[in-house]
Amino acid sequence: MKLVSVIVPTYNIEKYIAKTIQSVLAQTYPHFELLIVDDESPDRSVEICQQFHDPRIKIIRQKNRGLAGARNAGIRHAQGDYIALLDGDDLWLREKLARHIEHLENNPDVGVSFSRSEFIDAQGNSLGIFQMPKLKDITPGHLLCRNPIGNGSAPVIRRSLFDAICFQDDLHGTLEDCYFDEHFRQSEDIECWFRIAAQTDWKIEGIPEALTLYRVNGEGLSANVLKQFDSWEQMIAKHRARFPELLAEWENPARAYQLRYLARRAVRLKDGKMAVKLTHQALKTHWQIVLSEPNRTILTLAAAYMLYLLPLAFYRQCENLALQVTSMSHKFRIFRDQLFLVV
Repeated sequence: MKLVSVIVPTYNIEKYIAKTIQSVLAQTYPHFELLIVDDESPDRSVEICQQFHDPRIKIIRQKNRGLAGARNAGIRHAQGDYIALLDGDDLWLREKLARHIEHLENNPDVGVSFSRSEFIDAQGNSLGIFQMPKLKDITPGHLLCRNPIGNGSAPVIRRSLFDAICFQDDLHGTLEDCYFDEHFRQSEDIECWFRIAAQTDWKIEGIPEALTLYRVNGEGLSANVLKQFDSWEQMIAKHRARFPELLAEWENPARAYQLRYLARRAVRLKDGKMAVKLTHQALKTHWQIVLSEPNRTILTLAAAYMLYLLPLAFYRQCENLALQVTSMSHKFRIFRDQLFLVV
C-alpha cells in the first residue's frame, strides 16, 4: 500500500482546523502521514492540533512564509509516494484518498488527480453548488484560462511529478528545493499547475465525485479581488519569456476568463459595482468569450447588473432561486458522470 503525505498549512484557522484534521483521520485509506505545517500562526491553531494523538501526525514549525512556503516545507519533509494537499479550513469526504489512489494507480500517465468540490459556508453548511470543471484532456491553454483543479484542497499528486518541477531558491537566505513559487502570496496554485502542464508530459485529470468541501468565506486572501488579479498578472509576466508561443496564443483569452472569474467572485462578495466593472473589462479584453462560453458569460453579466441595480433584498431572492436551479443541475451532472465516466 502506497504512503500518502497529507500536507495541511496552518495559519489563523483555529475555528476550522480541528474538523479539517478529523476529516483526514477519518479517511478509509489508512496509510498516510499528516504533516501539519505551522506557518508561525498567531492564534491557537497549533495548540488545537497538538490535542490529536495519532502517530501519523507530525507538526512542522517555521517562520511565516505564506501558503506556498508552508506547502514547500511540507513537501520537503514528505515521505510518501503521493502528496495530498489540504487547506486548513477545508474538509474531505471519507473516501477522498482511496478514490484518488485508485485513479492514479490505474492511470500511470496521470500525475495530478483532482476531484470536484462542493461549496460550504463558514459554518460548514452546504451551499448546494459545486465546482464543475472539465475533467479530461486538459491542455496548458485550457488550464491557463480556467484552473480546472479549482482549489488547493482538491488534488493528489505524484511525488515524482513534484521532483520533476523542483527548482532551487534562496529567498530566505538558504538555498532550498521549492515546488510552489514563494514570490506569490496569491495565484500560487495556478502558477504551479501551469508549470506542470507546460513543462512535463504528465496528465492532469479529474474524477467526477465531489470529494472536497471547499469553504467560502470573506476572511481569506481570495476575498481581495484586485490583489488576486495583480498576482495573476505577475504569473503571466513570469512565464511570458519562458513560453512565448503559448502565451502569445492564450494570454489575452486567459486574461478575459480571469476577469470574468473575478467578476463572479465580486458577485459572491455582493460588490455589484466591481462585478460590473470586471465583466466589462473581460469583454473588452476578449469579447469572444461570449461565443466560446455564452451561458456563463451572459449569466455573469446579468448577475453583476442585477446586483448593481436592484435592491439587495430583491436580488437575494433572485439569487436563491438561481442557486436552487444550479444545485439541481450540478447534482444531476455529477450523478450522470459517476455512471458513465470511467476513470
